[in-house]
Amino acid sequence: MGDYASAQSAEVLQKNISGLLCVFVPQQLQGDIQRLSHLLLDRALFCYQMLKPKKDLILPNGGTPAGTSSPASSSSLLNRLQLDDDIDGETRDLFVTVDDPKKHVCTMETYITYRITTKSTRVEFDLPEYSVRRRYQDFDWLRNKLEESQPTHLIPPLPEKFVVKGVVDRFSEEFVETRRKALDKFLKRITDHPVLSFNEHFNVFLTAKDLNAYKKQGIALLTRVGESVKHVTGGYKLRSRPLEFAAIGDYLDTFALKLGTIDRIAQRIIKEEIEYLVELREYGPVYSTWSTLEGELAEPLEGVSACIGNCSTALEELTDDMTEDFLPVLREYILYSDSMKSVLKKRDQVQAEYEAKLEAVALRKEDRPKVPADVEKCQDRMECFNADLKADMERWQNNKRQDFRQLLMGMADKNIQYYEKCLMAWESIIPLLQEKQEAK
Repeated sequence: MGDYASAQSAEVLQKNISGLLCVFVPQQLQGDIQRLSHLLLDRALFCYQMLKPKKDLILPNGGTPAGTSSPASSSSLLNRLQLDDDIDGETRDLFVTVDDPKKHVCTMETYITYRITTKSTRVEFDLPEYSVRRRYQDFDWLRNKLEESQPTHLIPPLPEKFVVKGVVDRFSEEFVETRRKALDKFLKRITDHPVLSFNEHFNVFLTAKDLNAYKKQGIALLTRVGESVKHVTGGYKLRSRPLEFAAIGDYLDTFALKLGTIDRIAQRIIKEEIEYLVELREYGPVYSTWSTLEGELAEPLEGVSACIGNCSTALEELTDDMTEDFLPVLREYILYSDSMKSVLKKRDQVQAEYEAKLEAVALRKEDRPKVPADVEKCQDRMECFNADLKADMERWQNNKRQDFRQLLMGMADKNIQYYEKCLMAWESIIPLLQEKQEAK
C-alpha cells in the first residue's frame, strides 16, 4: 500500500505542477520545466524506495517539511511521501476538528461559536497545534475568500445560514449539533483538497487569534487567474461547451432535481412519522388506564401499553436519525451541485473571453496574423480551468459515492433496527395472551 500511495501522491503532485506552470510560466518554457519536474519526482521516488524501512519498523506520522507554501513545493512532496500510511491509504499532515459549541449573549446579538482545533506538521504552520474559536460568519468569510483566490476550484458548500423563525430554534442543542457536524465536514473537505488546504486565507482562519483584524483589510489581492475571471468580457456569448463539460452540466441539473425530490419526500415522511408518533403516545396509555377496569385482562393490556411505548421510542429514534443524518447529506449535495455549476459558469466565461480574442485576431487583415500574448495567456487559463474542474469533479464523484454508500447503508441499518425493535415488542406480549387462554 505504501508504494502505491507514494506513486499516486507523486502523480497528484505532478498534476498540481502542471496546473501552476500554465498560469505562471511562459508557454515556451513549460516543456523544459515539465521534463525537469518529472526527473526530480522519479529521483525522489527512487530515493524513497531505497530508504524505505522494513514493515516492522513503525515511524511517527508527520514529516519535517521545508520550502514554500505552494501545494507543489518540495515540502508537500516530502509530506506526501512520508513513510507511514493512514487508514484511508493516504498520508495526512493536517488535521482539523470542530467541536465545543458555546452560546454568547451580547447586548446587540446572540450567537454560537465553535472551537477549531488544528494539528499539523507542515512548515507553513509555526506551531504544531492551534485552537481558536469561530462563529458562522467567519466560516462564510473563509468560503468567500477561497472563491476569490481559487476561482478554478470547487469550494465545498456551507450549511444554510438562515432558518425559518418559529419552526427551527437555531439555539437548540439539536440544531447546534447538526450545524457543528456540517461545519466540521466543510473544513475537512478543504483539508483533504491538495490545493485549497494550502490557501493563505485557510491558514489565517485556522491560526489567527483575532480574525477581525484580517477581515478589516478588505478584499485581498486575487490570484492571476482570479483577476482574469473577475474582469472577463461580458459581451461575448459562448458558442458551445465542449461535450465533456456539457455532459457535466446536464448531470448536475438532473442530480440536483432528483435530490430535491428525495429531500421533499423525505421531509414529508418525517412529518408524517412525527404525527404518527404523537398518536402512538396518546394511544398507548389508553390500554394502561383500561387495565385498571379489568381483572383478568389487566396484565395483557399493560403489556400492549408497554409494547406501544417501545414502538414509540423506536420510531422517535428513527425520526431523529433521518433528521440529523439523512437530510443534512441531501442538502449538502444539493448545495454542492450549485457550487459546481458556479465553477462551470466561470469556466464558460473564460472560454468566451478566449473565443472573443481569437475572433478579433482573425478579423485583422494580415496574411499570417501573430497570436498576441494575451490570447495565449487566455488559452492557458482556460486549460487550467479545464484541468482543475475535471480533477475536482472526479474528487467530488469519489466523495459522493463514499458518502451516499455510507448514508444508504446507515439508513437501511436504522430501519432494520426499528422494525426489529417493534417485532420484539409485539412478540413479548404473545406469551401473556397464551397464558390467559390456557388458564381458561
